[in-house]
Amino acid sequence: MLQQIRLVALDTDGVLINDTYSPVIERFVTMHGGTYTAEVERSVWGSPQLAAGQNMALACRLPWTARETIDAFFRERDAYLQDHPVEVLDGAEQLLNTLREAGVRVVCYGGRNREYTFDRHLGHLARYFDAEIPYVDVNGFRPGTKEIVREIFDYRFDECVFVDDINRVAEVANALDTGFIGVPASMPHNFQRPEMEATGVRHMVDDIRQIDGELLATIDKELVAGTHWSDR
Repeated sequence: MLQQIRLVALDTDGVLINDTYSPVIERFVTMHGGTYTAEVERSVWGSPQLAAGQNMALACRLPWTARETIDAFFRERDAYLQDHPVEVLDGAEQLLNTLREAGVRVVCYGGRNREYTFDRHLGHLARYFDAEIPYVDVNGFRPGTKEIVREIFDYRFDECVFVDDINRVAEVANALDTGFIGVPASMPHNFQRPEMEATGVRHMVDDIRQIDGELLATIDKELVAGTHWSDR
């Protein structure tokens, strides 16, 4: 039985559903004459949409506004989705069932509105999520860690665990002493695994099915003892 963890917050893209953003970011940047680097990935991926558009325009030296750039990006993503449709990842329901058995509240979050991300792609799994707040759109306040924990659910930071594929969320979780499990994006162009290692993430998985009761119990004990982050 978990002593400390009361809420688990799951990223959608890259954790529950396949990543259909970072491949398009890499394609967009290189197609428009930019060089895809760790710095570009950090400045674009996981940023609010207009900030991402501005940073892609800067990386590619495009004479476009942030809105023009992000609109062009989404057109490119629409084309990408024709051959790479959005799909719920294998193991998503298994993970959700594990969390239900652990007795914690579960929410998911992402950078698009609920209708697009949750209702369309995860609605058939709605029974596993918090009945009142199953999904949080964090586009306006990314990465959203502080807001989800304190403003939306009103928990302590050490009562929550985030599961994400982006190191930026790990950095904020580290700063706030919040639980974190990394599912680092692992396409050839991604830089997330070494960045999570540098941040001090202790628990990383290659497959969400590796998040089981034993791992949750381990993190629960670490949060109680204040030893969850390896740089403490």
